[in-house]
Amino acid sequence: MLIAQISDTHIPIEGRKTYNIAPMAENLARCIEHINNSNPQPDIVLLTGDITNKGLIEEFEHSALLLSQLKMPFYVIPGNHDNREGVWNTFKGTACPVTNNDFIHYVIEDYALRLIALDSTIPHSSNGEICELRANWLDQRLAENNEKPTLIFMHHPPVKCGVIETDIDCFVGEERLGDVIEKYPNIEAIICGHIHTPIHTRWRGTIVSTAPSMGMRLLLDLNLECDKFILEDPTYQLHYWTEDHNLITHTISVGETVSSYLFERYIPREIL
Repeated sequence: MLIAQISDTHIPIEGRKTYNIAPMAENLARCIEHINNSNPQPDIVLLTGDITNKGLIEEFEHSALLLSQLKMPFYVIPGNHDNREGVWNTFKGTACPVTNNDFIHYVIEDYALRLIALDSTIPHSSNGEICELRANWLDQRLAENNEKPTLIFMHHPPVKCGVIETDIDCFVGEERLGDVIEKYPNIEAIICGHIHTPIHTRWRGTIVSTAPSMGMRLLLDLNLECDKFILEDPTYQLHYWTEDHNLITHTISVGETVSSYLFERYIPREIL
């Protein structure tokens, strides 16, 4: 099974750039084209939040238009730049299979990995939260099938990653969520977005992994003194669930077409 994860697309109103500098709509279009033309193709695409830049109706409409070009099913969850009502009104049904917009979380049962979408947003805040209601919902869903390998996807990573977005901005309910996660060894990973850079860490018996942004990469400052981004080619994560039941993550950069070279042509055969 192959899962493409895109995150933090920050799509602006059509015809504009994000923050008047980042071509995020063009970046998403390039990424979608790359995913559609990949061989093998992903079975599914997950968008882990910050679909839009300001949560405007026009931005949601622009996002939906771009994402409709994907050739495979895709699913979305909100980020702090979105709002639940906008996500629900735009994507309810196949891409957001929830019955109301109180919390945007749901379960996908149709694949080798069981997929659980978890809403970590707080209205009008950049911080993340798993409240008691959400923790109980997750606990109940995990208890329904505690043997099938499971992947949780949410926007905010529940750990401090050495960046302002996690170490100074807060995540409310980290312990509450961790207590639930620790109960279920079938959780293969928790995949997130939010911090615009890829990280992988062990946490409460599973792996927390974040995806890069669609071209606005966080400039890492472990001193927590600056909060800047740099423009780069769109990048996404490809999660490969193997027949041996290993979850392997590849980071895919969608750059200009480059030449490829056979190792055998440049390395003496006796070394291979």
